[in-house]
Amino acid sequence: MGLDSVLDLSDTTERRLVRGLQLALVVLGGYGLLNFEVGIAAAAVVGLGISFVPALLRREYDYAMNGGLVLWITVAVFLHSVGSLGIYGQYQWYDEITHTVSSALIAALGYAAFRALELHSDEISVPDEFRAVFIVVFVLAFGIVWEVLEFALGDFIPVYGIDDIVTDMIANTVGAVIVAVWGAGPVSGLIGFFRERL
Repeated sequence: MGLDSVLDLSDTTERRLVRGLQLALVVLGGYGLLNFEVGIAAAAVVGLGISFVPALLRREYDYAMNGGLVLWITVAVFLHSVGSLGIYGQYQWYDEITHTVSSALIAALGYAAFRALELHSDEISVPDEFRAVFIVVFVLAFGIVWEVLEFALGDFIPVYGIDDIVTDMIANTVGAVIVAVWGAGPVSGLIGFFRERL
């Protein structure tokens, strides 16, 4: 069973959920602007922008991204944007959920890029076991870069200390292992898209 079959939603349902989450991001951004909460508004605007990347790829490259992947991207940015309301500071579990969802997404995207490179080059042949290891190592490396970035932006976003960094890295590992074990079905089409661009 792959990640793409866990919810088994129709394309119409996935599209409606994405539009609903995008509308919620617009409302969140408006709330931030009306209340002069720059962090909330910025998180919502950036999240909304990221949620439209699949539509941009469709328009510019005629690539229709898997609906499950579009929903996954939108859920990840929505969770992070809602966290800017102060939920991260109140509930540690919320931070762990957002990191797990996002790290699983990063793992899947990293796997798609890696697999496209492997298929593109006859000189690269990777055993299946190493692909799983690559996914975990890729996410951990990305997580370290993210934590350093959070620390560097400490004047603009809250930094919760070493305990938060450790739990973030554990959640990142969980997300990576989920993709390594169950697969990255929603990104299978993305592998071909990346390969064509090489």
